[in-house]
Amino acid sequence: MSVDTVSLTGWGRTAPTTAVRFRPRGYEEAAAVVRGRGPRGVIARGLGRSPGDAAQNAGGSVLDLSGLARIGGVDAAGVVRCDAGVSLERLLRVLLPLGWLPPVLPGTGRVTVGGAIGSDLPGLDHRRAGSFARHVSALELLTADGEVRTVLPGTALFDATAGGLGLTGVVLGATLRLRRVSTGLMAVSTERAGDLDDLLARFTAGGDRLPYASAWVDLMARGRATGRGILTRGEHATPDMRPAHAGRTRLFPRSGAAPGRSPFPGLPPLPDGLLGPAAAALCNEVRYRGSPRARTGELRPVPAFFHASDALPDVRPLYGRGGLVRYRFTVGYGQEETLHRVVRRIAARRSPAVRAVLQRFGAADPGLLSFAAPGWSLELDLPAALPGLGRFLDGVDEEVAAAGGRVCLAQDSRMRPETAAAMYPRLAEFRELRARLDPAGAFRSDLSRRLGL
Repeated sequence: MSVDTVSLTGWGRTAPTTAVRFRPRGYEEAAAVVRGRGPRGVIARGLGRSPGDAAQNAGGSVLDLSGLARIGGVDAAGVVRCDAGVSLERLLRVLLPLGWLPPVLPGTGRVTVGGAIGSDLPGLDHRRAGSFARHVSALELLTADGEVRTVLPGTALFDATAGGLGLTGVVLGATLRLRRVSTGLMAVSTERAGDLDDLLARFTAGGDRLPYASAWVDLMARGRATGRGILTRGEHATPDMRPAHAGRTRLFPRSGAAPGRSPFPGLPPLPDGLLGPAAAALCNEVRYRGSPRARTGELRPVPAFFHASDALPDVRPLYGRGGLVRYRFTVGYGQEETLHRVVRRIAARRSPAVRAVLQRFGAADPGLLSFAAPGWSLELDLPAALPGLGRFLDGVDEEVAAAGGRVCLAQDSRMRPETAAAMYPRLAEFRELRARLDPAGAFRSDLSRRLGL
């Protein structure tokens, strides 16, 4: 097992803190770290894709599980057992040629299975499939006493661990129920919407005939175009949809771009702090005008549909040395006016937002702190150094909470503890279970201390 002292941030590069990082080679080494933890406790960490401070532990220990990455065989029913450090990208590479998919695919494959469970990640088909933990048959959890428990769905410990941000223990492995597919292609539909009302109407008009759906929203547009966007929907292509050359279609790039590097030869690194209101507005205008008004039946490889952003250069330098704040919230159906007000407030402020993703969620997941609930979810990135950003987002928090919505804890880096308590009605139940299971506070993170989880 390797040990070093490192400065860590979330993917958003905000609020760096220093911790002792342990990289175990097996379950017993991981258990030894938990048993020998110091007074500041320990938290598990995967590939560092949480934008905020959920996987940091200032002055304590961090258990880096990226080296635990074994994948077992898939049985005839589509069940696989894998270690928590396996990335969804690697899982997809292994499973897709066999005719299987991971049960839920978020917008990046650079997330570990353990991180997907700890965040209870929703995918593009949440209305049908729910979040990630709904497809977990069992998980191996390293608890505060240094023992490994098999935890099953329907138990209080499972519901606290799903979306529990690593605060009930360290997920070491999981058994997943997979999804069968007949090809490695997606049939994709794309259409432009002129404003937010148009975008919401197009989202709902198709029902769930095409199960995967998300929209990019132009948060720089104002006036009649406020909230305009591009809706993308997809379904798994069947063999009869494949063109004659599909057998030669490369499903994965020849070699994935290393994190932080451009996948395009000769492209220089992106300059720091380039993203201002004028540049953001120009980028959004080009993206909107360059998209088709309506297109159906386009075939794309599965990885290109779900994880298109993984093939792009690292955009974080554009947000400046202060990093970026990712803000994701959800409000229920019937609260569309709240969504309208938030979009109008962001547009009026001229905050440089080029990444904004709108989704629809279905039934709530059983996790005590799971984020997804029936309604609309909007996720956006903003430069952390924007003047007054904290006060502005505090105001949006209040509006979201008043509408019965919530902000995503797994991506948070600045919310106030009283706001989190108002948004998550089962937080008291979560705290009570943690107090019984881990009275000495073995599992802690910067986020848990900040929000009093």
